[in-house]
Amino acid sequence: MKALEAWQNFYVIVGSSAGALIGLQFVVLSLIAGRPTVRVDPQASRTYATPTIIHFSTVLTLAAILTSPWQTIVGPASIYGAGGLIGVVYIAMIGRRMRGQTAYRPEFEDWLFHFLLPVAAYGGLIGSAFAAGWHVQEALFGVAAAVLLLLLTGIHNAWDAVTYHVFVKARE
Repeated sequence: MKALEAWQNFYVIVGSSAGALIGLQFVVLSLIAGRPTVRVDPQASRTYATPTIIHFSTVLTLAAILTSPWQTIVGPASIYGAGGLIGVVYIAMIGRRMRGQTAYRPEFEDWLFHFLLPVAAYGGLIGSAFAAGWHVQEALFGVAAAVLLLLLTGIHNAWDAVTYHVFVKARE
């Protein structure tokens, strides 16, 4: 499909970035967990660290799907639309966890990067899936925007977690 061929380099770049960031996230989490002075709360980890891995994994998966040799847009649009729907449900669960967990009181920035921006990204995937039947190019730009938003949100959240553990938890 010609429309997807134009996106090959983009998805190779973001997919390999997401893959590298998944590995880096596991290394950092292992190092933090191995520090004898730092206690990692499993409730907070499920709420804040796991979604970051999910966002990076979503980017990697979408990159693989959208660099595959599809004949029409129907297949990939169905897959990324379903992924968007699953993502919105998952982020709704994360929002509930954010309200219920007691390890940390979320601030506006936490709500923005752990809830609002991911919901926008996954919602963008759903909207792009519906638009793909009539406006393929525009839909693919929508998917690219959602992928970049997930990648940048994941980078922010990973950095935020590291700085929290290094500068706040280490002092305690």
